Amino acid sequence: MITLEKREAPSRFWGVATPFVAVLLTMIAGAVMFAALGKDPIAAIRIIFWDPIFSEQFASYSRPQLLVKAAPLILIAVGLSLGFRAGIWNIGAEGQYIIGALCGAAFGLAFYPSESVLIFPGMVLAGLFGGWLWAMIPGVLKTRFGTNEILVSLLLVYVAEAVLASAATNWLRNPDAMGFPGSRNLARHPGTDNPELIAGTGMHWGVVAAMIAVIAAYVVLNRHVVGYQIRLSGQAPRAARFAGVNASRMVLLCLGVSGALAGAAGLFEVSGPGGQISIDFNVGYGFTAIIVAFLGRLNPIGILFAGLLMALTYIGGELAQLMLGIPAPAIQAFQGMLLFFLLALDVLSTYRIRLTARRVAA
Repeated sequence: MITLEKREAPSRFWGVATPFVAVLLTMIAGAVMFAALGKDPIAAIRIIFWDPIFSEQFASYSRPQLLVKAAPLILIAVGLSLGFRAGIWNIGAEGQYIIGALCGAAFGLAFYPSESVLIFPGMVLAGLFGGWLWAMIPGVLKTRFGTNEILVSLLLVYVAEAVLASAATNWLRNPDAMGFPGSRNLARHPGTDNPELIAGTGMHWGVVAAMIAVIAAYVVLNRHVVGYQIRLSGQAPRAARFAGVNASRMVLLCLGVSGALAGAAGLFEVSGPGGQISIDFNVGYGFTAIIVAFLGRLNPIGILFAGLLMALTYIGGELAQLMLGIPAPAIQAFQGMLLFFLLALDVLSTYRIRLTARRVAA
């Protein structure tokens, strides 16, 4: 019989090895899935993980896109990781990402066609505020009425998508678009654009913000009393209460920070790579960032590398669809396998596998 025996202390080896083993198992399971679809599994794995960086045919386009795709994932995942460490589960970052983009875009379009250099900083603040405000809804409901932040934040994603559709077809629609949905293109107008800072690298202000968020989160978690309180709240809630940590304030703090960072990610996307508010503006970054947070072990430095890896699967997945005809749902399933194996292998951090002889009843 195979049984699980609880370890006296969590395994450091599996704590470090789990992400790497999860990636390897994802490659193996993904190869099997691609083969079942009638595609060359070796070619699919090569295109997803190798060609975007090292192929001369694709690298000139793919390398800059790596930072473009990774920036929102890292920014959102850093915010989520603070709450996850404290045992506060914000699953609705996708909604906060949408509302942040809407608030930032609305601020910029309110001053159109002005090209003032003060508009973009105002858009950033509006994006931060929009994401924060949307995250405060589950935060206040949890602290005042004891609701479940997982359900409330998740359901608010669908509300945000409805608001997005309304904005794209009504109150933010481009009046010069002859009735077609979508706002004016922010990325093409000086003052509201988020341009590439270094030509050919893909680096824009969202990338800079993501790097700042990683550094700030690392310092807070390791060098500040707030980081200690966050870790204590997640590891020993009763001890945190005895230590004077206010549970309600911790909920509002973690949800507020994660919502603000998700809103900023939405603003940087709509003013840069996304370009405009459209019905299909959101592409799932808020949900994918959950995988990035756990793949990075809720550590800011780990999240940086996990975000780059997940961005690689986005770019490689698009190439695999183009070159091999792999369906988009298969690529999404491949990305989901990563979280599945990561969570499954996490069991080995706290339990060890034992093989015991089966007892036969007399």
